Amino acid sequence: MTDVVSYRPTPEELSYTFGGREPVRRVKPGTIVELYTEDCFGGRVRDVGDLPSVVCEFPYLNPVTGPIHVEGAEPGDTLAVHFVEIVPAREWAVSSTFPHFGALTGTHTTAMLHPPLDELVWKYDVDVAAGVVRYHARRSDFTVELPLDPMHGTAGVAPAAFESRMTIVPDAHGGNLDTPELRAGVTAYFGVNVPGALFALGDGHCRQGDGEVCGTGVESAMNTVLILDVIKGAATPTPRFETDAALMSAGSARPLEDAYRMSQHDLVTWTADLTGLDILDAYQLISQAGEAPVGNVCDPNYTMLAKVAKTFLHNPPAYEGIHTRLRSTAQDYLLSR
Repeated sequence: MTDVVSYRPTPEELSYTFGGREPVRRVKPGTIVELYTEDCFGGRVRDVGDLPSVVCEFPYLNPVTGPIHVEGAEPGDTLAVHFVEIVPAREWAVSSTFPHFGALTGTHTTAMLHPPLDELVWKYDVDVAAGVVRYHARRSDFTVELPLDPMHGTAGVAPAAFESRMTIVPDAHGGNLDTPELRAGVTAYFGVNVPGALFALGDGHCRQGDGEVCGTGVESAMNTVLILDVIKGAATPTPRFETDAALMSAGSARPLEDAYRMSQHDLVTWTADLTGLDILDAYQLISQAGEAPVGNVCDPNYTMLAKVAKTFLHNPPAYEGIHTRLRSTAQDYLLSR
């Protein structure tokens, strides 16, 4: 029988870094973990009058639940994280604009003389049963329903070399990747840098557009179920994702074109390894069959994904087919409840 562990952190137990923290739980490989995660504001922004600059305190933003120590995970291994279920924990969610943050304003790295953007908060109605979130304009009576598409913006493991990284920074360890591709049904792969991997998760979004252009998604606390497993002796240089239909590689860097190059390089070399193709044959194939979903374009590093349909590669079993095995375990868990 598969082990099931549940964990709901108190506010004091939330973490704001990857690395530098003792684990909150220790689990065996293959364990199903039921987690509660807070939104990026730690639940402090609850209405349109709650300005983040007033109710939140830097650097206590973007909290994560964890870290979780997975027994047997060692540097040189890969942590497989299968997302079984991601469900909004509240009937409302929020988003905001910030002065000096976002893709369409001056920031501390692109200093401008024009006035900063207004700080505004939008409150969304979350209707899980109907599968929608309801947008309400702040400066008119315009409303519209958008499909609910829950995902996690922040997920990863402890970095290498004794580093402790703020949760808002995406890099090779994971972090604040902010890609809508990190939804239920996905298996994420992270290279292990320290014993136990020390996985942590947060920043739930009811949905998010590619790029997270204003700097926030539809931010929500989440009840999330995942399976943690270990792939021994398999190195993963940058976060990778697998769905039933596709393989993806993530790259995080500045400038954006370097993040693009990193993700494409990893997908090309991964394709060559999986298929036995010559590297230039794999380069040619990904050039014509690949896609490039955008992750965040606002954080200290930007994130790009490279994506290819598995059918174009003749459906190779990545990591010896662990995605299929974990998906089966997830289905058994969901049917047993």
